[in-house]
Amino acid sequence: MSYATVLTALGGGVLIGIAAGLLLFFNNRTAGISGILAGILKPWQLDSQWRLAFLLGLIISAPLWKGLGGNLHLELDTPLTVLAIAGLLVGYGTQLGGGCTSGHGICGNARLSKRSIIATLTFMVSAGITVYMVRHVL
Repeated sequence: MSYATVLTALGGGVLIGIAAGLLLFFNNRTAGISGILAGILKPWQLDSQWRLAFLLGLIISAPLWKGLGGNLHLELDTPLTVLAIAGLLVGYGTQLGGGCTSGHGICGNARLSKRSIIATLTFMVSAGITVYMVRHVL
């Protein structure tokens, strides 16, 4: 692993932390992506503008990074149907768990929320088991 990879990951983590902190400070909202997206899917509300801006920022960040000269390499070996099914399962899991990895894993753990710590441990262990099963058993 090169220093560039480590520094890029560190920079991305810092930016995520800053974005989550600013959203909490200025809007009193947790940066949980599933909750932000769910708020957009409901009929238009007064707080839909910041949600849309946040989601658009997520979408344009990779092309913006590449446009500024950053290295961006994405390789997908999985068929789109499998990715779509996986996305639906993740969406179901976020509803079941009352939040997503960003909401629980970043914001909830930073607040030392017991519920978020348990949720984060649950989805990290589940992810590890899933990867092991898919890569080594199936």
